[in-house]
Amino acid sequence: MVHAPEHHWVRINDIRQHVVQDGPQDGPLVILPHGFPEYWYAWRRQIEPLAQTGYRVWAPARRGYNLSDKPRGLAPCCLDELAADLVGLIDGSGRERACSVSVP
Repeated sequence: MVHAPEHHWVRINDIRQHVVQDGPQDGPLVILPHGFPEYWYAWRRQIEPLAQTGYRVWAPARRGYNLSDKPRGLAPCCLDELAADLVGLIDGSGRERACSVSVP
């Protein structure tokens, strides 16, 4: 089976964020935020297995990375803004909660 994740742009807070999505629309949401200096592609090997297990997978390119908006200065990339972006992604999904996995 050929795997083809979907590429979407989600407007959250003050930015437009690129999010690769896969899996059933009604599956439990899992968000895969990447580490530094990567982007959604760091999760390419995990996206399909999670989607095939029934999860709705969102792998965003965080603000400042890859195809997502790149705000000027350092303040927009502080930890508080990144956490708010995760909350914004959950809100943007129409869900009340999500699982999030981080890289070690």
